[in-house]
Amino acid sequence: MGRRDDESFVEFVAARGDALLRTAALMCGARQDAEDILQTALEKAYRHWGRLETGMDPEPYVRKILVNLVISRSRRWKVLREIHMARLPETPAASPNHAVELRGTLMEELRKLGPRQRAVLVLRFWEDLSEAETAQALGCSVGTVKSQASRGLARLRERLDRNLAPLGR
Repeated sequence: MGRRDDESFVEFVAARGDALLRTAALMCGARQDAEDILQTALEKAYRHWGRLETGMDPEPYVRKILVNLVISRSRRWKVLREIHMARLPETPAASPNHAVELRGTLMEELRKLGPRQRAVLVLRFWEDLSEAETAQALGCSVGTVKSQASRGLARLRERLDRNLAPLGR
């Protein structure tokens, strides 16, 4: 088993840090939270960096730490993030910035998914990982990835159809 050094860790963070931050931001919903979680994931990875084999790609290892942290955080803070309103907010009319608003709506609905479904959708469709790679990153079976992706996409479609109908989609 080869040993990695501090220099290889610095090179890894320089090369893949931005991509990992984007992944974390998609899973967390807020950039500040993503930065904190990524920092924690990198700290955990650094503690075990010397144990990783030299020829091994460390990104799946770091991504798995990241996903586990997001899911754990989501479970702990779920109660604090739920906001109940006495009445529904007004629905906006179509605007010239429809594409930007659509992306915002998609991101908002993605944040409303459970942490596991959100992680599956981000890894499969944003990071473009295969079902097997996603399953490995999440520590689950390929069947679980398929079912979570299917349910997550169905939920997104349902919510987006409901949210976009008043805009004259």
